[in-house]
Amino acid sequence: MAQGRGKKVAVALSGGVDSSVAAALLLKQGYEVIGITMRLADEDLEDWGETRTCCGLGEVEDVRRVAHKLGFPHYVLDLREVFQRTVMENFVAEYCRGRTPNPCIRCNQFVKFDALLRRVRAMGLDYVATGHYARLGYDEQRGRYTLRRGVDAEKDQSYVLYPLTQEQMAHTLLPLGGLTKREVRAIAADLGLRTAGKPESQEICFIPDHNYPRFLAERAPETLRPGPIVTPEGKVLGEHAGIAFYTIGQRRRLGLSAPEPLYVVDIDPQRNMLVVDTRRGTYRQEMIVEEVNYVSLPPLTAPREAWVMVRYRATPQPAMLTPLGETCVHVRFHRPQRALTPGQAAVFYEGDLVLAGGTIAHVFPAESVS
Repeated sequence: MAQGRGKKVAVALSGGVDSSVAAALLLKQGYEVIGITMRLADEDLEDWGETRTCCGLGEVEDVRRVAHKLGFPHYVLDLREVFQRTVMENFVAEYCRGRTPNPCIRCNQFVKFDALLRRVRAMGLDYVATGHYARLGYDEQRGRYTLRRGVDAEKDQSYVLYPLTQEQMAHTLLPLGGLTKREVRAIAADLGLRTAGKPESQEICFIPDHNYPRFLAERAPETLRPGPIVTPEGKVLGEHAGIAFYTIGQRRRLGLSAPEPLYVVDIDPQRNMLVVDTRRGTYRQEMIVEEVNYVSLPPLTAPREAWVMVRYRATPQPAMLTPLGETCVHVRFHRPQRALTPGQAAVFYEGDLVLAGGTIAHVFPAESVS
């Protein structure tokens, strides 16, 4: 008997090759598949139809053709309200705080694996599936569902899935975790799917032109007010164009002349001020991570070592984790790290196993870095 026989799954179809192949694999495994494309944009239907981003209606024609070819029903589900409230409004609020958010993680946390999962469970379906490159399992000894890196190191997306709860993992399928991108494209080509050679979407879906300042100017014009650029000692070096133009570690668009290249090391939204320093000054060793979700182990009760990843596709670095409460962790890296950025995610690993993850809330001032 096929492993999915008698089970129903809603596959989140974005119009790309990954979700198309995820649906095909689940059909082959015997699942009853329903395709769902989430409507997340807030434009009029005609305008949305021209958008060529993930989950945009401009992708729906590709999705419908895939669904028709593979023989499963497809629906569009309106999740604009929850996306606006939990992702877009947070994006603006974080920039107003001088932080750099990760909206894709928020979308996974509050839209795909919360709002969408709850809707499909209410419809009587057993699972939600996506085309993420990561692996889910169940560890009998731990008594917990686990999340591991995908086998394709270049495509691994476990970093953006750390908010998954035990309940959500129990009703989630990730069919691509054991495949490489090349293998996925080959499967799509063998099946004759029109998405086989489709390029990947790189932009944030609600800012397809990459114009963050324009987007923020419409919603939070205070983030685009000019203000001072200062040294750590407070010496004014120039004027910035608005804090929304900058993130920690950034060198470009500062417009400063100095003996050594200067980088953003702090953003002070209260004083509308950027602090800059040399590259050496961008290194930090300690930070506080909040809103921690424990994935493959229960909450820490004592310090432990782990490998910590502080941005998507970065190389994890060894650190000591010290719990400061059930959802707060102090992280001290063995060696100082460059451009630790409040608002970004910090994910804790043991080998390929995701232990936990949260949001960088505070970065401590630099120590002496040799």
